[in-house]
Amino acid sequence: MKVKNVNIDIALTHIFTRKKQTIVAALGVMLGIAVYLFMNSLSAGFTRYSTNEIFKNSAHIKLYKEDAISEPLIPSADTGQLNVIVNPQILQESKKLINPQALIQQLKQYPFITHAIAQVNVDVFYNNGKSQLTGTANGVDITAADAMFNITSYMLAGNLHDLQDNVNAIVIGKGIAEKLNLGLEDNITITSSQGVNKLLKIKGIFSTGNTFTDQSKSYVNIHTAQQFAKENTTYVTTIYANTNNSDRAIQYAKKIQPSMRYKVEAWQITNADVLSGNKVRSTLMGAISLSILIVAAFGIYNILNMTVMQKLNDIAILKATGFSKKDVITIFVTEAVIMGLLGSVAGLLMGAILIAIMANIYMGPPAGYFPIYFNATIFAYSFLLGALVTFCAGYIPALKAARIDPVEIFRK
Repeated sequence: MKVKNVNIDIALTHIFTRKKQTIVAALGVMLGIAVYLFMNSLSAGFTRYSTNEIFKNSAHIKLYKEDAISEPLIPSADTGQLNVIVNPQILQESKKLINPQALIQQLKQYPFITHAIAQVNVDVFYNNGKSQLTGTANGVDITAADAMFNITSYMLAGNLHDLQDNVNAIVIGKGIAEKLNLGLEDNITITSSQGVNKLLKIKGIFSTGNTFTDQSKSYVNIHTAQQFAKENTTYVTTIYANTNNSDRAIQYAKKIQPSMRYKVEAWQITNADVLSGNKVRSTLMGAISLSILIVAAFGIYNILNMTVMQKLNDIAILKATGFSKKDVITIFVTEAVIMGLLGSVAGLLMGAILIAIMANIYMGPPAGYFPIYFNATIFAYSFLLGALVTFCAGYIPALKAARIDPVEIFRK
């Protein structure tokens, strides 16, 4: 126990007698940890923001009828007959889901499903005089859709729930309103791809922040959408469902698929390109910040390496008086760990301050405040990584010191 205390005392003596070098090493680690923490929090914040943008228009899971491909008239495996070769084509079949209410009830039986709604999507033309825009009208039960997508949060004007029992009402995107010079309570003529014309009253205007969506999307009563499609009140094209954990949507979709005759698709599959971009950004930011932390660790390595070179005689005396290789390694590793811990704690504090400052910068609608994620897990990883890197930076010169032969030093 005494030897251990002596080892620590020697390490502390080196640290306090070389204050400038200790401060420089700790500052290097502090900046490395702060940058690593900030950039990874920034990356996590942008990923979270882009995911939230996806969920403005998409649910965790969607159920729909997949396009069918025509089959050859005679299977190619039947070699005893002349094969009839056809060019596979997408069959033009109805997208209607059979008995959608039963499908919704079946989905709700799963404990991980929190919401499930039916939707009818119709391609339409928005008309105002000679001006015309193309887009999609989403026919929904607006109360259920609002509970799933939180549409109310990006409403600019009007009352979303005026659609609930009104087949002559519509809520349009900001881009449509601006392009056609329309406002609340104005009338707009809608023409569906099936040739159905309706004059609807604008009861609300929303803005998702996505220009394409705001210039093409609208919400109508589900019965209005069914009329646009020239279908009856049982016609549904898509069922959307939310789960209690969006990150596990793929696993949940796989559990549901065997019991469904229609395609069950998780949001990660639909938005694979966005998720790929998020992964590239996270990898890039992580690599840059880790490189900065490694450079800071080299500062500790250089300081301890110089200490070993300057204290060859002291190390030789220690080994001659009974200190083992393990004791010498303990002394120099302790120095590195102390400098690393001081720098890591200061870096976490500095990073937290930077994150707090950025999180309170208002970027304006629809983004709101700057998208940076204050996550305790990232703080823990940053601290552990800082401790690991500084330990490795101290261990190499410690090994060098432990290999010193006191006899050779005394001969010189």
